[in-house]
Amino acid sequence: MSDETLQYPLGKYQPLDAPSAAQLEAFIDEIAEFPALLRKTLRGLSEEQLETPYRQGGWTVRQLVHHIGDSHLNSLIRFKWALTEDNPTIKAYDQDLWAETPDVGETPVAINLDFLEALHRKWVALLRSLAPADWQRTFVHPVTGRQFTLHWLVGLYAWHGKHHTAHIQRLKEREGWG
Repeated sequence: MSDETLQYPLGKYQPLDAPSAAQLEAFIDEIAEFPALLRKTLRGLSEEQLETPYRQGGWTVRQLVHHIGDSHLNSLIRFKWALTEDNPTIKAYDQDLWAETPDVGETPVAINLDFLEALHRKWVALLRSLAPADWQRTFVHPVTGRQFTLHWLVGLYAWHGKHHTAHIQRLKEREGWG
């Protein structure tokens, strides 16, 4: 299996230029369902298995789960900035350094799963409340200087959850973890 396939088991994110209302609703449904999918995917993994990298040079499963929580929290904040400010420049963060902070090794994965469930309930409530024009609101990424819409961001995070779940599922398959 190629490193590209291991890194991007579902392929890279392919945004839709102008998603329909039905497509936006499907993205929101995927975000709503994600915590349960992740919990099911992690069920039965031992502490030793949680310390296994999903690919050579990649994060451990534990780091991956914590990354998801950190990333999805940042996404919620980015939505709120874009909804309350005119084309704000968001705050970037170094996800690799965040994956090394002490809480990652010290906080049980179960706590992070509970955090994700609460975060996603709040996030989905916000997403379901958006008017059609809200999806066109934008923010600027400070590293790339690119402007992004909220419809781009919701699609990215629907993909993001599936992307990282696939990392864990493929690892379980390769290792025969049932």
